[in-house]
Amino acid sequence: MEAAVLDDIINRLLSVKGKTGKQVILSESEIRQLCLQSREVFLQQPNLLELEAPIKICGDIHGQYSDLLRLFEYGGLPPKSNYLFLGDYVDRGKQSLETICLLLAYKIKYPENFFLLRGNHECASVNRIYGFYDECKRRFNVRLWKVFTDCFNCLPVAALIDEKILCMHGGLSPDLNNLDQIRNLQRPIDVPENGLLCDLLWSDPSKDVKGWGMSDRGVSYTFGADKVTEFLQKHDLDLICRAHQVVEDGYEFFADRQLVTIFSAPNYCGEFDNAGVMMSVDATLMCSFQILKPAEKKPKFAFGSTNTITKTKQEKIGVKLHSSEFVTTFDVISWCKNWMTSISLRRFKRKGLLEIIDI
Repeated sequence: MEAAVLDDIINRLLSVKGKTGKQVILSESEIRQLCLQSREVFLQQPNLLELEAPIKICGDIHGQYSDLLRLFEYGGLPPKSNYLFLGDYVDRGKQSLETICLLLAYKIKYPENFFLLRGNHECASVNRIYGFYDECKRRFNVRLWKVFTDCFNCLPVAALIDEKILCMHGGLSPDLNNLDQIRNLQRPIDVPENGLLCDLLWSDPSKDVKGWGMSDRGVSYTFGADKVTEFLQKHDLDLICRAHQVVEDGYEFFADRQLVTIFSAPNYCGEFDNAGVMMSVDATLMCSFQILKPAEKKPKFAFGSTNTITKTKQEKIGVKLHSSEFVTTFDVISWCKNWMTSISLRRFKRKGLLEIIDI
């Protein structure tokens, strides 16, 4: 794909910023090119990406294209910032095509600055049911959906940041004994019903489990805080960063802050009042969270003018300060239209599990 063509596609995809729900006109040929060229890039890079901070990490997007554009608005368009997305780009939301096309376009344009992992919805058996197949069929045809499937089967499944932060979509696996097992997974590959690849995309932490437990999803496992601690100590890691679950504030810690769940689709499916989050990791491995609050909905019938207000918050944490305790520094900044209020810093120690609120 010529650079000018790729830039034109990106510009068209960005042109609908602020126009929620407005579709972007792309040709079937252009989308096919995005899939085929990004597929080549994915296969040229390892299954376990080895990345360096600083980098910004985003969780599930699920076709909420306007919210993806908001994330780029706050984090900076590539290549101003390096990005890692943890999967689940399609399904459920109304604009999966715009979402995945922009992400693939940026991957092609900035292959060493922009990274995409596979989520459990980047799988034909899942997105055949939850919306992406229907969107492709309605707007184009089933053949194009199959082209996306071939592309998704080549996505990497995990990333290691500065040898200290392990990122994946789902979680740990009882079959994962060393990181070379991830490196050696063959691609292209469909997601199997069980085993290492399945678990990396499907498993969940659970505060009610010690060791491994059965998942209510009917796929893969749940794992307890003991398994997180055991894995981190064995591999000399500080943090596991994953997505896959809706969490009220956009992020939730687990296992004494040794694991964090991030979710980047605020007001998920229009049914949850959750925030979305983008986690920034600076060069010292300090992690900060920029939170996108759900936009306040305008009442159906209103007298006088109403404003939609979006709020964000930043919270900074040390990844791992001591083996048994963590210190958190809060720096809360709220943006409402063109004004900004800063709230004073607070510093305190915090220990214990924070519940993941929804599966």
